[in-house]
Amino acid sequence: MECCRRATPGTVLLFLAFLLLSSRTARSEEDRDGLWDAWGQWSECSRTCGGGASYSLRRCLSSKSCEGRNIRYRTCSNVDCPPEAGDFRAQQCSAHNDVKHHGQFYEWLPVSNDPDNPCSLKCQAKGTTLVVELAPKVLDGTRCYTESLDMCISGLCQIVGCDHQLGSTAKEDNCGVCNGDGSTCRLVRGQYKSQLSATKLDDTVVAIPYGSRHIRLVLKGPDHLYLETKTLQGGKGENSLSSTGTFLVDNSSVDFQKFPDKEVLRMTGPLTADFIIKIRNLGPTDSTVQFIFYQPIIHRWRETDFFPCSATCGGGYQLTSAECYDLRSSRVVADQYCHYYPENVKPKPKLQECSLDPCPARWEATPWTACSSSCGGGIQSRAVSCVEEDIQGHVTSVEEWKCMYTPKMPIVQPCNIFDCPKWLAQEWSPCTVTCGQGLRYRVVLCMDHRGMHTGGCSPKTKPHIKEECIIPTPCYKPKEKLPVEAKLPWYKQAQELEEGAAVSEEPSFIPEAWSACTVTCGVGIQVRIVRCQVLLSFSQSVADLPVEECEGPKPASQRACYAGPCNGEIPEFNTDDTDGLLGGLQDLDVLYDWANEGFTKCSQSCGGGVQEAVVSCLNKETREHADSNLCVTSRRPPQRLKPCNLDPCPGRWETGQWSPCSFTCGVGLQTRDVFCSHLLSRERNETVILADELCHGPKPSTVQVCNRFTCSPAWYPEQWQPCSRTCGGGVQKREVLCKQHTADGSFLELPDTFCSASKPMSQQDCKKEDCPSEWLLSNWTECSTSCGEGTQTRSAVCRKVLKTGVSTVVNSTLCPPLPFSSSIRPCMLEACARPGQPSTKHSPQITATRNVYIQMRRQRKLHFVVGGIAYLLPKTAVVLRCHTRRFHKPLITWEKDGQHLISSAHVTVAHFGYLKIHRLRPSDAGIYTCSAGPAREQFVIKLIGGNRKLVARPLSLPSEEEALPGRKSSPKEALQTHKHQNGIFSNSSKAEKWGLTPDLGSRYDDIVSRLLEHGGWPEELLASWELQDFAERNASSEEDPNAEQALLHLPFTLVAEQKRLDNILRNLSQQPEELRDLYSKHLVAQLAQDVFRSHLEHQDMLLRPSEQRFPPVVTPHKHVSSFSTSLRTSSGEASGGSRRPHRKPTILRKISAAQQLSASEVVTHLGQTVVLASGTLSVLLNCEAIGNPRPTISWVRNGEEIQFSDRILLQPDDSLQILAPVEADVGFYTCNASNALGYDSVSIAVTLAGKPLVKTSRMTVVNTEKPTVTVDIGSTVKTVQGVNVTINCQVAGVPEAEVTWFRNKSNLGSSHHLHEGSLLLTNVSSSDQGLYSCRAANLHGELTENTQLLILDPPQVPTQLEDIKALLSATGPNLPSVLTSPMGTQLVLDPGNSALLGCPIKGHPMPNITWLHGGQPIATATGLTHHILAAGQILQVVNLSVGSQGEFSCLAQNEAGLLTQKASLVIQDYWWSVDRLVTCSASCGNRGVQQPRLRCLLNNTEVDPEHCSGKVRPAVQPIACNRRDCPSRWMVTSWSACTRSCGGGIQTRRVTCQKLKASGFSTPMSSDLCSQHAKRPVDTQACNQQLCVEWAFSSWGQCNGPCMGPHMAVQHRQVICQTRDGITLPSEQCSALPRPVSSQNCWSEACSVHWRVSLWTLCTATCGNYGFQSRRVECVHTHTNKAVSDHLCSWGARPANWQRCNITPCENRECGDTTRYCEKVKQLNLCQLSQFQLRCCGTCGKA
Repeated sequence: MECCRRATPGTVLLFLAFLLLSSRTARSEEDRDGLWDAWGQWSECSRTCGGGASYSLRRCLSSKSCEGRNIRYRTCSNVDCPPEAGDFRAQQCSAHNDVKHHGQFYEWLPVSNDPDNPCSLKCQAKGTTLVVELAPKVLDGTRCYTESLDMCISGLCQIVGCDHQLGSTAKEDNCGVCNGDGSTCRLVRGQYKSQLSATKLDDTVVAIPYGSRHIRLVLKGPDHLYLETKTLQGGKGENSLSSTGTFLVDNSSVDFQKFPDKEVLRMTGPLTADFIIKIRNLGPTDSTVQFIFYQPIIHRWRETDFFPCSATCGGGYQLTSAECYDLRSSRVVADQYCHYYPENVKPKPKLQECSLDPCPARWEATPWTACSSSCGGGIQSRAVSCVEEDIQGHVTSVEEWKCMYTPKMPIVQPCNIFDCPKWLAQEWSPCTVTCGQGLRYRVVLCMDHRGMHTGGCSPKTKPHIKEECIIPTPCYKPKEKLPVEAKLPWYKQAQELEEGAAVSEEPSFIPEAWSACTVTCGVGIQVRIVRCQVLLSFSQSVADLPVEECEGPKPASQRACYAGPCNGEIPEFNTDDTDGLLGGLQDLDVLYDWANEGFTKCSQSCGGGVQEAVVSCLNKETREHADSNLCVTSRRPPQRLKPCNLDPCPGRWETGQWSPCSFTCGVGLQTRDVFCSHLLSRERNETVILADELCHGPKPSTVQVCNRFTCSPAWYPEQWQPCSRTCGGGVQKREVLCKQHTADGSFLELPDTFCSASKPMSQQDCKKEDCPSEWLLSNWTECSTSCGEGTQTRSAVCRKVLKTGVSTVVNSTLCPPLPFSSSIRPCMLEACARPGQPSTKHSPQITATRNVYIQMRRQRKLHFVVGGIAYLLPKTAVVLRCHTRRFHKPLITWEKDGQHLISSAHVTVAHFGYLKIHRLRPSDAGIYTCSAGPAREQFVIKLIGGNRKLVARPLSLPSEEEALPGRKSSPKEALQTHKHQNGIFSNSSKAEKWGLTPDLGSRYDDIVSRLLEHGGWPEELLASWELQDFAERNASSEEDPNAEQALLHLPFTLVAEQKRLDNILRNLSQQPEELRDLYSKHLVAQLAQDVFRSHLEHQDMLLRPSEQRFPPVVTPHKHVSSFSTSLRTSSGEASGGSRRPHRKPTILRKISAAQQLSASEVVTHLGQTVVLASGTLSVLLNCEAIGNPRPTISWVRNGEEIQFSDRILLQPDDSLQILAPVEADVGFYTCNASNALGYDSVSIAVTLAGKPLVKTSRMTVVNTEKPTVTVDIGSTVKTVQGVNVTINCQVAGVPEAEVTWFRNKSNLGSSHHLHEGSLLLTNVSSSDQGLYSCRAANLHGELTENTQLLILDPPQVPTQLEDIKALLSATGPNLPSVLTSPMGTQLVLDPGNSALLGCPIKGHPMPNITWLHGGQPIATATGLTHHILAAGQILQVVNLSVGSQGEFSCLAQNEAGLLTQKASLVIQDYWWSVDRLVTCSASCGNRGVQQPRLRCLLNNTEVDPEHCSGKVRPAVQPIACNRRDCPSRWMVTSWSACTRSCGGGIQTRRVTCQKLKASGFSTPMSSDLCSQHAKRPVDTQACNQQLCVEWAFSSWGQCNGPCMGPHMAVQHRQVICQTRDGITLPSEQCSALPRPVSSQNCWSEACSVHWRVSLWTLCTATCGNYGFQSRRVECVHTHTNKAVSDHLCSWGARPANWQRCNITPCENRECGDTTRYCEKVKQLNLCQLSQFQLRCCGTCGKA
């Protein structure tokens, strides 16, 4: 057995016992499980990752022993641990690092793979050879061996398979797949032989891709292997493999062994990056490298999920497919990637039935009936019934209620609602005569609703087509009394249109067109056919009827026609009758004449065209056309033209030429200009460009895809990374990836071997300049002394890093000055011991005072000595002193809460050992530590907040005055006060309950809190606290000096010894639980009395007896009443004295339990509860108040002023008397005392029979600024977020009513702040909004009052602006827009533009938005066209001009505040500006000119001249300049052509000394004159030094690439760049030459393939909707008919391999199967289901 491997004899007995238990568990479960209880739950896993063990137990129920095991195990947490988790066995060893072994600590390292006992914890001490067994067994889940999954459980090694199951023998295959068959990877084996040279020192052996396993490389020879890696995230690395060992390279383990004659490299894998194995030339001979590894197949077929069902109900089918999946990029790629691997077999599609549930009932309708009317609106109907379709496809009608889940389809609908045809009359023609009376005509058409000429109009309503007309011009030769009808053109047109009647639904005569005239000259006849026809509307066909069926006269079917005079025909006349001849000629002249027949159609439809007058020769009598020879030519009117259609043409889209494609492959884009223009004038050829919205129709596309095919793999370099150094020579890198630009526009990253061109440089030098000089500091030396005060030093050298990266030491003067403190500093060790004395006596000492200080009144500055605890008021300055002995005070250091303190604007650390805090704030609370060498003392500061509560320490406070009373602080900090429940101390352990805690800072908090809440202080002290609270709430009010003078005798700060408080706490902890609360009150009262008495005794020593104003303090039980009375008496006696101080009112409270008095007259004081009984005749409510000036007393009941009457009386001493009280008098009575300094109020409850009573208010409180809000229940509160809201619920009743709080009718738990009936809501937010209810209940009933809390959200700018941007886009997709902001934004526009301004805002309630222009409401702005949209959030400004530009602002306002946001609209205009003259073009000679510079300006700022292209340029003239003789200088001609095109040639030029005159002529001069000014230029130079290169290519390879079509494949050849000598060069060297193609299509017999399909199989069902059939589809060779791989046919669409069949309803017939799955149905026992009973009736019936 494998579990026995590496066992030692010492473990045999233990292991045999384990086998015995295992054998017992193999017995029958029935024999033994009856004695066992059920297995328990699995325990927690022994590890959280990396594979652990969990166990389950069971109990033996028998009194005897049970057979079998009571424990079982399983593996768990089988997920990899993060890299930082470390080795599990190493963690167990390190747990013993803090345990001494033989009196010494060691750092333990694990000892793994122990062959004797792999499950014991053996560890080795680091740096030694000591190996110790620290535990007999490791924790469950620890691996037995590092390279195995077997784990230790209960000290035994258990077999674990790769499936992480105990006892499993599953193993991983070579591909790393558990129980795999090795099909997911391929074995790669090869050999490399180095061909290195002096110019090529490195070469790539092999690239091993990500995920490869079991890699082994052996190099034989003198060279050296090294690694380069590249992760999937793009990270790159390199490992030189300089020594033998195991390395972790990019999280992959690499084992490298270096021998004298060979190197061996092993990697188990899987690799977590791409590894490029390279070789470096180190010797004179070649080396060979043999390599072998298993490479994963990264492109794998993956079966898809089933496609959606072919039907949603009633039975359908669904198929799967297969897609090619890239395991590295985790995405689907093209199928051909999976065809590269012959091991990849594409899965066949799977088919399954689906949606077999019967379809629910549905509405089914018959076709609509014919419309009741052919036009003008009719009705059509249909029948709608509810039907069900069973699984066989049978449809039956059912009750309508089964279809009620969907709305019923309408059964009646309107139809033919268009208008019926009607007559439409055109414009009248011109009158047929030019003078006198004539006729005019018009065309009358029957038009339908589509504007088409049709029939169907009633002849009775047809308008007339001719009427008489009179021309006011008189006729001089009237020959006719009746107007002559113009037969042409108007009458002819009107007649033909009229006669060309359309067929209608009424029988009518329909004439056809006239035939041609029967003669070509003279008079003939025309004929036509006239039929009686009718339109059959139901078939939309025309039928002929007998003539008698049509009413009315039948149109003529024959008419005469005149075709003009025949040639040579001369009228007969008598030669003797000259008058007759002349008359005949005159008659001929009068009979025929020229006539204008209107104008031709306009030559253009818009933009200006012409019409030409139509002149014809007409017979005046018949108005018919005649030959032009019959009319006198000289009388023909001249040609006349007139303009027409002068309106500008409407906008139309103009398109430009497509640009060149942006990419030559992959997927590129072409663009073109598309603009809207219209033609203003065709004559002037004037065109204007318009806005796009003025052109109708869709805008032509401005972009199109081009060159959409996959590119060849190429290198794609990324941007250079920043330089590794800022100076002194660094390197910068970039990634150069081999990618393929695919036809879908994406980039596919490929291994580097796919790119044939040389790889661009990925690393270069940078920052090649010297660094500035800098100081290089050494480490500090040890302290100069072994004790006491000494110094530490360190050295400094001036260093400079050169551009080569080398550091050099330079002169110290080149470095900046070095502060003295940088090279020397003081140090302090323990004080030195004097000779002969113990050293402890000479160590530093700090004098401490153990007191507790409680500040009672405001004081500007307080001084303390360390060692105590102080409870102080905010804004007090504090000075802490640290008195030391035998220590140098300037070396004293201070800490706060363990953090070193340094001086700041708020805290001053003085050199003489004291610390000053300016104006205390909450963040100052904490523990302050004074350190003098080894001596340390502490001082604790705590703060007292409003209402005399301790302020909890905040975590961090950003501002000084946060959380102070009266300030707008963070509510969470201001109200985290100390809480009490039923006494001083509540929920805590017994050790901590009474303050006996090791935490000095909180030991006395509870007892100090009770002291502050103690009610027995003198009234004047209580009043001073109220005055302080009032001043806090009204920070602007000044302190009254008189009031301060009156309180001089009161204490500022109370002082108590800590040991006194410790005794109290100790006594309390020893009291019984039930007496602690009462006893604590007594001890606190006694403490208050003692502390206050000690203060008065101190005052007696400072003041004269006559100045003492306080009576002696009495016992605690009578303290309240006696103290109040004595104060009131003393104030009354001094009322007339001039020395009496001013003070605000104070009402004396006399609190006692609620009482029901049986006397007929009840006299009571404020603070009590009165219960009215049936015998109560009078109630007297006393109200005593003190103050100076004397307070004014007023009474209110339930918040309303009391109306006095004969029953309710105000007594002279301000008490209130109620006679004969009734139920209406029940309520809270409040006595208000007020004077100029302030007011005070106290309430008393009057109840009836003890029923609960709640003090309410009906106010509405709106708060936007105050940090706290306090209201009585019954009010409505509207407040902003972050405020602390207190809702008071003062209740009364006998017995005392119990208060319960609800929110939205749900009980509020104890987590909320509840105190004496009040509810405190801190830092309210929108989640706190709701209805808060206070319920008071006792034995006599209950009462509930409500307060509504509404959270206001002031207007603010939302963080997400997508909504307002989408709103702007939807409002005006093509309009420029801008969003306003509190700081203001700007939008620059052209004149005449429109713009949208958005106002992003949020708040609750939603703010109202008002728009302003120039600070005034936009409604009052003149000359501004605007629209306010989207409830004010969008302002649209139309047709902007210079006058309408400026600042627009939106004012958003709600109850919580307001917010103003601004945006400016600037109207831009461009113009040309003539600037100064530019520099002269020449310094001498005759060609120097100065040209004035033109600038395009926008708002006086120069912009691109393109913006001014439409503006008129100012005329500028050049000015001559520098017209003078030039000095002699060298003149050169152009270089001659190079003697060679490559490989190195020479070129020459002519050099002469010339002098250019001002006249422009050049004169040769002596060379010496030019040499004086400049060196003679060279006249010969080398040229075309580059190598002579050319493209060389190999012969075409075999035609065996992927098939591209029938008989067509791809063949390749190698194309390289080389010199003419045959030396290979990088391809970039030949980039200037056209590169020959490296791939071409070729004829391949292997691609003579096609898809072959077999016959369809029998249908799976004989009827119904479930039948389908399939066929075999395979790729076969055309000639051999043998099947080949499917990818060879992938160039053609694959035929379908399945289809539906026999989709006919199943009729009632004998029981039989209708699907071929019935045998499976029977095997799965599915015959009981109804759907299978029907479809498998035959098989299921047999069952």
